[in-house]
Formats: sequence, structure tokens, C-alpha cells
Amino acid sequence: VQLQAFGGGLVQAGGSLRLSCLASGRTSSSYSLGWFRQAPGKEREFVAAFSWRGGRTDYADSVKGRITISRDNAKNTVNLQMNSLKPEDTAVYLCAFQYGGTWSGPQRVAFWGKGTQVTVSS
Repeated sequence: VQLQAFGGGLVQAGGSLRLSCLASGRTSSSYSLGWFRQAPGKEREFVAAFSWRGGRTDYADSVKGRITISRDNAKNTVNLQMNSLKPEDTAVYLCAFQYGGTWSGPQRVAFWGKGTQVTVSS
């Protein structure tokens, strides 16, 4: 399975960015995708996930209300719409793949994408 992340970049505080993750290869017919982020000197943390089964979404408390994860069926991508960005959102954002239609937490991640940099200036 290969994961390609799109989007990212530099934005001012209060601005918006949209990330997309495309999974290709032997993905199987049912899988879930999530986003994590890692800032310099900090541990990797969960941001959001989309479960193919039922379209369930999960969010970290720190991003609820500001970030929305969704699936684009036409493009077969999972998108992360990030609004009201804050400097503390600055990090490398990584896409994560799980087999199975229900997101089951970081311990079940089978593949990681290379990440895309998001920088929020104050």
C-alpha cells in the first residue's frame, strides 16, 4: 500500500489548509485512513480518522470544531479540512492506513505516508 499526501504549506494564524491522502496498491475493499501529526521535539499525535464502514469520524480533542475529515469518493481520497489554524498546529502531518472498515487506533496502523509540512505563522 502506498500513501500519497497532498496539500500543506505555510499559512497565517486563522487561515485554512486542506490536506488529502490517496491510498493505492493492495488496499483491499475496506480500509480506514487517519491523520497524525508530529511537531519538532514532540511525540506523534492523532489528529483525525475516517472509517469506511458507516463513515464514522474520530477527532482529537485539540482539533474538534476546527478540522473536518471526509472522504471524496470520486477521487478515492480522504481529506482533512483545517480551519482557524493556530501556530501550535505547525507539524508534519502524516497519513495512516488501516485494514478494516472501522478505525481502531494507532496500534492498528499498517502503513504510514511520508508526511506533508504544515506551518502556521503567528
